Amino acid sequence: MNKEIGNNFVDVDYTIQKIAIVKINRPEAKNALNGEVRKQLAQIFSELSFNDEINAVVLTGGDEVFAAGADLKEMTATSTEMLLRHTERYWNAISQCPKPVIAAVNGYALGGGCELAMHADIIIAGKSAVFGQPEIKVGLMPGAGGTQRLFRAVGKFHAMRMIMTGAMVKAEEAYIIGLVSQVTEDDQTIPTAIQMAQSLAKMPPIALQQIKEVALMSEDVPLNAGLTLERKAFQLLFSTEDKNEGVQAFIEKRKPSYQGK
Repeated sequence: MNKEIGNNFVDVDYTIQKIAIVKINRPEAKNALNGEVRKQLAQIFSELSFNDEINAVVLTGGDEVFAAGADLKEMTATSTEMLLRHTERYWNAISQCPKPVIAAVNGYALGGGCELAMHADIIIAGKSAVFGQPEIKVGLMPGAGGTQRLFRAVGKFHAMRMIMTGAMVKAEEAYIIGLVSQVTEDDQTIPTAIQMAQSLAKMPPIALQQIKEVALMSEDVPLNAGLTLERKAFQLLFSTEDKNEGVQAFIEKRKPSYQGK
């Protein structure tokens, strides 16, 4: 990794063209998401959002564990102290990143780790991956989207079982219920995510950003409003140079070269 932030809790690798690989690096705590980790992730994703040299992002915790949840040592705070931390600002920097984000998950993705994975657009899970929202077991509940994104991903009945019982879901089951996009061997999780990111990085960036924005914004609006958003974004793309390049390349039977214009 060729960029380090703060206490080296999060690393960023820019060595692959047009791709950023963001890796949580707190192995001694199984990548538990303490305040500093969340702050560093927010800083990095804020920077990536405005980096025109990056077209896709891979988010991982490495080969052994994605993130085993929030750091329970920080859970002795009062309600007021929790409110004043404004951790939602850190999460928003990730959820609002306009670039495609692929989570590469091996090992535990629990609590905040599961919520972090669900901030991605695509989740590649190794066979060792285990997802869960076990907050109920310590008298709490999900607080970073677990009751919202999980419902949207897997539906009421799978989500309620996971949230209310704290049940852990292995990779194969997570795939069946719609929580992950693909399951691989553990040693192929990150390479698969990188390969997919490389493919996305060659796509027209403006079109990718419009797809992501429209799809996410339409989750909370009636169908007709979502269809209107989709239609307007579709129409907007007709003024891009990338649309002209894509159509011309198809006609000329060659690979397109997109410039994000």
